[in-house]
Amino acid sequence: MYVQRQISTPPVVKNLIIANCVALLATTLLPFGDELLTRFALFNVESPLFHSYQVFTYMFLHGGVSHLFFNMFALWMFGRQLELELGSQRFFTYYMVCGIGAALLQLGVGYAEYAHALDAGGLNAAMRFLYVPTVGASGAVFGLLLAFGVLHPNNIVMLIFPPIAMKAKWFVLIYGLLELFFGLSGYQSGVAHFAHLGGMLWGLALLYWWRKRGNLRF
Repeated sequence: MYVQRQISTPPVVKNLIIANCVALLATTLLPFGDELLTRFALFNVESPLFHSYQVFTYMFLHGGVSHLFFNMFALWMFGRQLELELGSQRFFTYYMVCGIGAALLQLGVGYAEYAHALDAGGLNAAMRFLYVPTVGASGAVFGLLLAFGVLHPNNIVMLIFPPIAMKAKWFVLIYGLLELFFGLSGYQSGVAHFAHLGGMLWGLALLYWWRKRGNLRF
């Protein structure tokens, strides 16, 4: 997708993209790359691999080049305008809140799945929820999509696949509903749909908090 506007890349967006690219190179090329993933990806709170700092570090790791590309493309496309409008410090705060908020919701859902499997099938059935990592900037990026739709509801967004133009508010609403459907239905397993929703929900809450305090108008 793209937004019909040409603007320069401000510092926070640029540095976030660099950090994510460096992290992928490290986990791919370094001989201890797998250990980095094990230590810094997000694991179920009941997993022996879980550490509290993972709610921050997971968003800089990705599962491959295509995963990184689509997240960084969305960060670059939507983040540039948002950083220029919000200011670099507030934009960085917003991005981090969305990413960490996404991790917290994902942890909550993961714990609920683990507890349900433990009650229904015992420890062996529940073990599969303990060692599946969550990685990616998608939660934070979905927060950016939400912010763009809230701040610029009538701007036109052109999708690449399929090539359809729509207003940003409908784009965000449809995307959010799809993520909710996939998360509840179990389709597209292996994708952290609730992390995506968490990024959007925490982003919406923060935008309205800033608005209530008079720090943001929309």
